[in-house]
Amino acid sequence: MTTKKSILFTEIEQFISELNTETIPNERKAILQPLSDYIQSKVLNQQEIRINFICTHNSRRSHFSQVWAQTMACYFKIKNVNCYSGGTEATALYPMVAETLQNTGFKIKTLSTGVNPIYSIKYADNEHPIIGFSKKLTDTFNPKSEFAAIMTCSHADGACPFIEGAEKRIPITFDDPKAFDNTPQQAEKYQERNIQIATELFYIFSQINSKNGN
Repeated sequence: MTTKKSILFTEIEQFISELNTETIPNERKAILQPLSDYIQSKVLNQQEIRINFICTHNSRRSHFSQVWAQTMACYFKIKNVNCYSGGTEATALYPMVAETLQNTGFKIKTLSTGVNPIYSIKYADNEHPIIGFSKKLTDTFNPKSEFAAIMTCSHADGACPFIEGAEKRIPITFDDPKAFDNTPQQAEKYQERNIQIATELFYIFSQINSKNGN
């Protein structure tokens, strides 16, 4: 298991240091294992790693997952990882997702406004920002082949039994914080989902061993 870490923004480093993978039940770890195995196989074969997180509206869970997967790849120095997100339809990145990530230490800049705003999401000074906006999984922004499709919601999982171009289709579903929109518990529940997704992606990437020890 690799222990070399990348330099992320201090607040994000602190947040990650407080994650506890012991909170992940064994049955959940079994659900996460296929993604870890996929990444491991790509690393050992020195291949590009493309991961597309898919949800119905590409507005909440898929964005949390994309951002944390890219961040954890950097944290554990897993090279050649490119993370994406998409939906069965395009809506907008829900503002509470951006606010929750910003409160966690990500530096977020609004690049364009309108019905589907575009955000720059940075986790480290010297890494490319993640470009966050809602899009269909078939959008030209996303890969067309040689990627893993991660189904982050049960609706999309059921609606898309086949993802064109995907080498692997892996269901890793999360409860939707949308259920708490416009309630007093909204911020708490979005942070709860943020912590869960970050913890599980930390666990996934912490399992990766590289051939040359990097």
